Amino acid sequence: MGDARVVLDGLVFGESVRWHAGRVWFCDWGAGQVVRVVDGKSEVVARVDDFPFCVDWLPDGRMLTITGRGVLLRDGTPFAALESPYPWNDIAVDRHGNAFVNNIGYAFGLGEPAPGTITVVTPDGASREVAAGLEFPNGMAVLGDTLIVAESHASRLSAFEIAVDGTLSRRRIWATVEDSAPDGIFPDPSGAIWYADVPNKECALVREGGEVIRRIPFDRGAFDCALAGNTLYAVIAHYPSDSPSGRLVAVDL
Repeated sequence: MGDARVVLDGLVFGESVRWHAGRVWFCDWGAGQVVRVVDGKSEVVARVDDFPFCVDWLPDGRMLTITGRGVLLRDGTPFAALESPYPWNDIAVDRHGNAFVNNIGYAFGLGEPAPGTITVVTPDGASREVAAGLEFPNGMAVLGDTLIVAESHASRLSAFEIAVDGTLSRRRIWATVEDSAPDGIFPDPSGAIWYADVPNKECALVREGGEVIRRIPFDRGAFDCALAGNTLYAVIAHYPSDSPSGRLVAVDL
């Protein structure tokens, strides 16, 4: 696992790593928990009876949680309900308080892959679809007025321009990462993007255009990552696996 150190062991299925309010947070999908790490110990801050689920924060500090069934919670209280027969996945919030939520577009593990979508939920709770035709939309990140989306089945990161009302436009390929399946992503201060890659058991740093400038190997698949100063946090696990093998690890860069 290289220079990675284990912060927490025994996770069931870690995802949605975030750096917020000076702490690292993540979701343990298998345990139904939103977890914050304080002094190297896990602190359960919310419980979610669904799978999957991901979190982000509004500009005023309130936490948004999207459940797989499409219930958007604001500080634990239902705020909006999104409709789809397929799972809702990741969430990212812009500076105007627009919450972007993606949907994978098919029954993962059961049906044939199909195009996914992105829906925006505006601060008044209204929702509408703002992008379609994504090949398994996964991790997302907001860079100023740009939304970056990992398309796991297309081995690429795509970008959209964000309008004040949450409309997405001018879609373009931000980076192609051949032979990779980018999952969770996180912006680097340099303007590059970190992405987690399950099949290649690594996190990688890629510049716009597709140049991979660093790879961090692990002994199991990497599902998501977040940067805190010079430390990269990642949730990793053996996949597929019949028993819990999840870990939160940290790498000093």
